Amino acid sequence: MSSSDTAAAGRKDRAPRSDAELPSDLGGRFDESFRLVVEAFADTVAEPESSGAALAIRHRGSEVVNVWRGVADARDGREWDERTPSVLFSSTKGLASLTVAWLVEQGRIDLETPVAEYWPEFGVHDKQSLTVGDLLAHRAGLYSPDEDITLDEVLDGRAFAARLAAQKPRWTPGEAHLYHGVTWGPLVRETVLRATGLDLPAVFREMTGTASPANITLQATDAEIARVAHLRTSPEHDFMGAKMAEMFAGDAGALRFFTTGGAFPLGYVTEDGGLNDPRVQKAGLVSATGIGTAAALARVWSSAITPTDGQQRLLSDCGVALLTRERSGGPGAFDANNAGPFHRWGAGVQLFSDALPLLTKDSFGHDGAGGQAGFADPRHQIGFGYLTNRMEVASNVPRVVAALSEVLSDLPTDAPQ
Repeated sequence: MSSSDTAAAGRKDRAPRSDAELPSDLGGRFDESFRLVVEAFADTVAEPESSGAALAIRHRGSEVVNVWRGVADARDGREWDERTPSVLFSSTKGLASLTVAWLVEQGRIDLETPVAEYWPEFGVHDKQSLTVGDLLAHRAGLYSPDEDITLDEVLDGRAFAARLAAQKPRWTPGEAHLYHGVTWGPLVRETVLRATGLDLPAVFREMTGTASPANITLQATDAEIARVAHLRTSPEHDFMGAKMAEMFAGDAGALRFFTTGGAFPLGYVTEDGGLNDPRVQKAGLVSATGIGTAAALARVWSSAITPTDGQQRLLSDCGVALLTRERSGGPGAFDANNAGPFHRWGAGVQLFSDALPLLTKDSFGHDGAGGQAGFADPRHQIGFGYLTNRMEVASNVPRVVAALSEVLSDLPTDAPQ
């Protein structure tokens, strides 16, 4: 397929932003108005013979970029293509949070209700007043198990959630925040189940209208992971892992935080373990183990804010406002000696911040380990999805977003929603 197919016929007469030659191994299609973005994307794939990536962008509901480059699995040379799904890592949290907001708009769960009203067992050790919104915003003080735990115990999601609910929090719940990397998912999934009788991954399928096998999911089936990209680590990622192991040797608390009680390796990826493990990919840990394509990720975020593919938007303006009201920001519970920058959270979604400079200050979504990102921007009516199977320390997304900002600055002003 030509890499310069135009996605929006109405812009065929617009001059390309650049005459730079695109790599011959770039696949996909894009509106020529967004060529500069595609050039920036192509440069993010440092070693296309051993790793790959995909980028998709929706503008005003229409696909304007859907491109990919490199290999999905270096072990057999399988190339990345339009149907290649990859692990979303914590970008999964954004989709899960969007699903909770969808339920809020239906009156099936309330962000200001204490979790313990839905899940009585949660209300021990002074957690009885922690609200659903606080839980989503990483304010529970349950960021890791308080003892070492096996992978099998983590993958039994409901039992893991019950274990966390019985724990004493690390601070007075609701009074501070710290990122709950893996524990967030089991806690949120159980809360939704207790409040609605519905399982969050199933609600996501209902909300997005995706039947199995789906091109994006919060809990993958065997069929949905059959073509999943195999994750690889960059030398910089490996170096960081080695330094962390050295730094935290003998610090059991820190190691539990960074490995979920020893259940995962530092860095969360090995050749066949961590998030390359099919058991993990199918576990429905809605904090990190979503599976999807970049195109599907962009479509979901587009549909959150504007009609997409003939379907009405998922959230009203009021729903977006509830989802994006800042609930956590600034230094975390143990950041007294940390100069930042710091992330900002709404009800589970990340907001624009110095730590995560998205397209505009109205943008919301979630990034993920290794360089994944999905977000919506209501100001420009953008849905964005970027995925890579090469685990990087520094994300490549900012350079793509910078190019997107430049392109949008030259387009006609977006019409009101």
